[in-house]
Amino acid sequence: MGRGGPRGENTPRVAAGPIGRPLLLTAPAALWIALFTAAPFLLLIAVSFWVSGYYGTRPDFVLTNYARIFQNELYGLQLLKTLRIALVSTVLAMMLAYPVAWFISRRPPRQKTLFILVLFIPFWVNYVVRAFVWLPILGRSGAINSALMGLGVVDAPIDRLLYSEGAVIAGLVYVYTLFMTLPILLVMDRIDESVLNAARDLGATPLQLFFRVILPLSWPGALAGSVMVFLLTLSAYVTPQLLGGPSGLMFGNLIASQFLGGNNWAFGAALSCVLVLVALLLLAAAGRWIKLHRVLGGIA
Repeated sequence: MGRGGPRGENTPRVAAGPIGRPLLLTAPAALWIALFTAAPFLLLIAVSFWVSGYYGTRPDFVLTNYARIFQNELYGLQLLKTLRIALVSTVLAMMLAYPVAWFISRRPPRQKTLFILVLFIPFWVNYVVRAFVWLPILGRSGAINSALMGLGVVDAPIDRLLYSEGAVIAGLVYVYTLFMTLPILLVMDRIDESVLNAARDLGATPLQLFFRVILPLSWPGALAGSVMVFLLTLSAYVTPQLLGGPSGLMFGNLIASQFLGGNNWAFGAALSCVLVLVALLLLAAAGRWIKLHRVLGGIA
């Protein structure tokens, strides 16, 4: 048809095929991920093979940084300690999250909204401030020592409450329990009350009700929360720095010391790559056992 055809006939159109439109919609997000996630990580991998000296970091391809990590058992022991702290923190967070999630899930809608809001209130405060809260609680003249001395349980303040591995675990559990509670709450909210009533009618005790009904039905949420909490605690830096002292430092603090104190960016990048690789291997191993794609899809 000529120039006098229908209006808009010569106007360019956006591809509306089964592939074109999704690509256009996802292009901004893909570009953002490529620029601010993939590119920095690739640069980190490249820097891990460079050499850092007094005059900066130069792009020489060497394996010296990785050889240093595997030749010195200190780094392996520190990594194992970090994995232990992350695992213990994850288990404790799950133990605390279950009763909280169960209590909230059984409330009426208005009360449920209120309790969820209360659950989020601490996260309106800066992360560092929330970590600092433990200093007046665990310190020599803190709340716990004052209570113990007031009750006559101890004669002198206990020094090991603060700047220890236990203090780090307490701080991590406090900070990240929300990430465990929410996935469990989302799954528990879907449990039909009639299923619970049927179990009670059949004579199930509270423990049997939990382990044989509630736990299996809410397990996808617990696994999803465990993955999030474990990864967050594995890379923790601020909490161990504030509460750990020399005996409570984690692998993240070791990495930070290379970038900030030692000015050895290449070795710090190598340590970072090792930590990321260990996390990916653990996720891959866990994925073969618990089918992470089904777990994370099951709480959506």
